[in-house]
Amino acid sequence: MLETIGPNKRRKVVDEEDSEHSKPWVEKYRPRRLDEVTAQDHAVNVLKKTLGSTNLPHMLFYGPPGTGKTSTILALTKELFGPHLMKTRILELNASDERGISVVREKVKNFARLTVSKPSVEDREKYPCPPYKIIILDEADSMTADAQSALRRTMETYSAVTRFCLICNYVTRIIDPLASRCSKFRFKSLDTGSALDRLSYIAEKESVGYEDGVLEDILKISRGDMRRAITLLQSAYKRNDLQGTKKITTSEIQEISGLVPDSLITELATKIAGNSVDEIAAYVNDFMKKGWAVTSVADQLHSYYLTSDEFSTDFKNKVSWILFNTDAKLTNGTNEHIQLLNLVIQISEVQKIS
Repeated sequence: MLETIGPNKRRKVVDEEDSEHSKPWVEKYRPRRLDEVTAQDHAVNVLKKTLGSTNLPHMLFYGPPGTGKTSTILALTKELFGPHLMKTRILELNASDERGISVVREKVKNFARLTVSKPSVEDREKYPCPPYKIIILDEADSMTADAQSALRRTMETYSAVTRFCLICNYVTRIIDPLASRCSKFRFKSLDTGSALDRLSYIAEKESVGYEDGVLEDILKISRGDMRRAITLLQSAYKRNDLQGTKKITTSEIQEISGLVPDSLITELATKIAGNSVDEIAAYVNDFMKKGWAVTSVADQLHSYYLTSDEFSTDFKNKVSWILFNTDAKLTNGTNEHIQLLNLVIQISEVQKIS
């Protein structure tokens, strides 16, 4: 919809319905209240009690990605301050982008020392509006040790008017002096039942058609990461919508997620067992031209060998070590073609000896 603002000027006006429709489903279905957060009962129950007392400690949320850490703290702040007061009371930073000591000394410290703004009469009637601000540091485990040390002092100095919530995947990367000042909340991967219920709810709301077992496959691929599961569902739905097909299939989910088809993994394993270096090199060359990600190949080969009963424990141990080294090299940005060729030839050599 266009609105005229001058003789030759127009601006696009996005109404609320269009905005809601164009949102990523991850944001559209993000919990807005603590009651809507599922599978994290311990954290939710403790935080609900703070709503009554408004006495919030510094917090440290840790656990795998996509388990609701950021959603939980945002839901808590909405219930504490309401949508309007949040704008002045909440500072949210992604510490993986802004991870140095200068950010702590400037952005964090400047916000922490600010006087707490007074809530309106309307906000005070509807929400607790406690007399402090909240700073949310997402991916805090990416912060340098110096930045974390500087943050410790800031937390102490301004604790009367500011609370901190640190969010991370690996609690061991948070320095002990910082972790000891926070109440720790561990977020675990969503259980299959809770995740399936949520995915089914979203699919029903968005009128998504899918074949039997598709949602289970999405959850298996996402490995407890609800954010990834919802994104996969939306991607598959958008693709089908463009192509005019009605139901999402398992093969489509595998393709969108970048998984190599099981038939290709079995074919690759057969070539490895053949022990012919020339055949393996030719097959890998053709395989790479199809554009498959070698990280996915390594991950799926790991499952293929370690879940099979036809291989000995000694062979599985050696293959695991080869896959570990390959994955480390791929993470460091080495050539995928060379690493895949090296991987399959090494496994072939081990299989020849075993």
